[in-house]
Amino acid sequence: MQFYEAGFLGAGNMGGALLEAALKFTKNVAVYDTDEAKARAKNAAFLSPAELAAGCHYIFIGVKPNVVADAAKSLVPTLRKDAVIVSMAAGVDLKTLEKLFGTNKVIRIMPNTSAAVGEGVILYAPGAGVTDVEEEGFLSLMTHAGSAEKLDESKINAGMAVSGCGPAYAYMFIEALADGAVRCGLPRAQAMRFAAQTLLGSAKMLLETGKHPGELKDAVCSPGGTTIEGVLALENGGFRAAVANAVIAAYDKTNNLK
Repeated sequence: MQFYEAGFLGAGNMGGALLEAALKFTKNVAVYDTDEAKARAKNAAFLSPAELAAGCHYIFIGVKPNVVADAAKSLVPTLRKDAVIVSMAAGVDLKTLEKLFGTNKVIRIMPNTSAAVGEGVILYAPGAGVTDVEEEGFLSLMTHAGSAEKLDESKINAGMAVSGCGPAYAYMFIEALADGAVRCGLPRAQAMRFAAQTLLGSAKMLLETGKHPGELKDAVCSPGGTTIEGVLALENGGFRAAVANAVIAAYDKTNNLK
C-alpha cells in the first residue's frame, strides 16, 4: 500500500481548507469523506478510513466533536504505530483524544476559515508523545494555511474564541460598514469592497507597526472631526462591550461542549 504524508478524515469547510493547504506543500495526501463526490473533487487520493489509518503519517480529524468517537473507532483497528492524530474538533481535549485513539501522538488544533486563502491562524497544542521532528512535520504541512501558534492547551479555548470565531464577527462588521455606506448612497459592491479593504489594511497596519490599536485609532481621529463622531456613535451603541461579550460567550460555550 502506498504511504501518504497526510490523510484527512473529513473534507468540509475547515478540513477541506487545511487539505488544500497541505496539497500546496506535498501532493502525497489522501482523503476520506462520507460525501465521496466532494472528497474525490480534491486533488488527493480517496481512501477508506481503515486505509487512511494504515497508510498515513499525519491523520487530520475534520469531523464534528460529537462524531470524533465514531471516527476513532473506524481508525484505531488499522492505525499505524507512528501515526500522528491531528484533531480540529472544538472542545475535545488532548486527554480525551489520547484515550479514544490509544496514542499520545496527538496534536490538538484550532484553525480558522481564513486558512482557505493562506491567512489563517492555527492554534495548536501537541501531546506528550509528539516529538520535535513530528511537530516540525506538522508545521511544514500547515505552511500554506497561515500562521501557526503553539499554546498551552489550557489557553486553546480562549484563543479559539478570538481567532476561530473571530472571522464571523469580522464579516458582520464589514457588512455593517457596507450597510452604512449604502444608506449614505454608495453602491453595494463598492461599499463592500471599501469596507473589506479597510479592515485588511487596518489589520496589516497594526501587525506591522506593533502599535497599540488605541494609538492607531487616535491617529485617525482629528479634533472635532468626522471620525471621532463615528467613534462616539460606536461607543454609544456599546460596540466594545458587545464584541468582548461575543468572545466570552464563545469561550463559555466551548468549555461546555459535550
